[in-house]
Amino acid sequence: MAASFLFYDLETSGFHPREARIMQFAAQRTDMNLQPIGEPYNYLIKITDDVLPDPDAVLLTGITPQATIAEGLTEAEFLKVFTDEIATPDTIFVGFNSVRFDDEFMRFLHYRNYYDAYEWQWQDGRSRWDILDVVRMTRALRPDGIKWPYDSSGKPACKLTLMTAINGLDHTQAHDALNDVEATIALSRLLRDKQPKLFEYLLHARDKKAVETLVTAGAPFVYTSGKYASEHEKTTVVSTLAEHPTNQAVLVYDLRHDPTPFIGMSPADLAEAWKYHKDETVRRLPVKTLKYNRCPAVAPLSVLDAASQQRVHLPVSVIKANLQKLQVADGFIDNVLAALKLLDKHQQESLLQDETDVDARLYEGFFGNNDKKQMSKIRTATPQALQDLSANFQDDRLKSLLPLYKARNYPKSLSDEERDAWELFRQRKLLGGKTNSRAAHYFERLAQLSAQTNLTANQRYLLEELQLYGQSILPLQD
Repeated sequence: MAASFLFYDLETSGFHPREARIMQFAAQRTDMNLQPIGEPYNYLIKITDDVLPDPDAVLLTGITPQATIAEGLTEAEFLKVFTDEIATPDTIFVGFNSVRFDDEFMRFLHYRNYYDAYEWQWQDGRSRWDILDVVRMTRALRPDGIKWPYDSSGKPACKLTLMTAINGLDHTQAHDALNDVEATIALSRLLRDKQPKLFEYLLHARDKKAVETLVTAGAPFVYTSGKYASEHEKTTVVSTLAEHPTNQAVLVYDLRHDPTPFIGMSPADLAEAWKYHKDETVRRLPVKTLKYNRCPAVAPLSVLDAASQQRVHLPVSVIKANLQKLQVADGFIDNVLAALKLLDKHQQESLLQDETDVDARLYEGFFGNNDKKQMSKIRTATPQALQDLSANFQDDRLKSLLPLYKARNYPKSLSDEERDAWELFRQRKLLGGKTNSRAAHYFERLAQLSAQTNLTANQRYLLEELQLYGQSILPLQD
């Protein structure tokens, strides 16, 4: 089967994939020349009564919970359509900021519903790509022929809405998933038409083996990432320090910065310097984790011509001087690895404290083959037969998910005992913490937004719908 792009976009109930839900999925398949194949896909997905959407997210998308309940598919129904009709072999899943946002929501969706969270992106010749970093690198290295926007503070910006507006591309319904898909395709055509060599290079360089070959070759390379500053076009030159000890990744040093202040630091001091600080005057360790499988925008140093050096404010002379200091810094790499171990330990302790909800436990490990076989049985079982399959799982997450899966996808099939258990779960989830509960925060935010004096009629309607929805699903308290 010939390879094809599937441009897709999601609208969600919030901004955190561990607990928010997909409310709309839209996609359009194209051939490799970016010409549409077939009709677009556009689905609402039912939100379930254990989820209170983020009011700010709903004001952005205009999709109410009531609309998804009236017109949408359950998550299990949608994933059957997705698996059977959409995720065909040799599909390249593409979006705008999809690697960090949409793909994460899709992974948690699969996980909650007994599908492998990753196979949809790599099995049967499938892969993924992200247009956002293509836009960023094009702006930094080969901007000719394209108009480039700035945000309200005058900084370079690459938001989809700004890119389409300044280049005259249709994007009349921003934050509608299907219109966002169409806008991303139009922007991709513009990038390909104006800078075909860079577009094709980054398309082929998205493969994790190609990334690994470049970043482990021992030479500095160009790296574009949202973690870098807008005033430098999100682009720098980095040197690989070491392989990451646990991930398929490397640690890279930003050669824009003189390593001298960091070379004599202890692991504890490096760990502290590595942490994010709101105060931008605090000197931060310029080391980043580059993951092979996240389609990073990387390129050989040779692409950094004189004009590009000016745009990203990074002369080759600075790169060479800082690289030389780094190469003679005895013990620095060992200290960085020790600092990473300290940070990882702190993060794991934090996760153990915070992630008590089974819905959030995707990244606690892969499922074994026996469990995967049982997962496929869950997906095809009748609601009445689900409970009998629970005992066969080895991973406790899969056992804990089962009553939630049944209640969310087949609520009418619940026995009295199962319904009581579901109501207890909803009560703990929505009301646990009392004045600090999810429900308390939800209604407090609705009150704050409703008090604003500059709301449109549609915004007031959305807030009223959210108020009614929240009241309708609030669990009864003992």
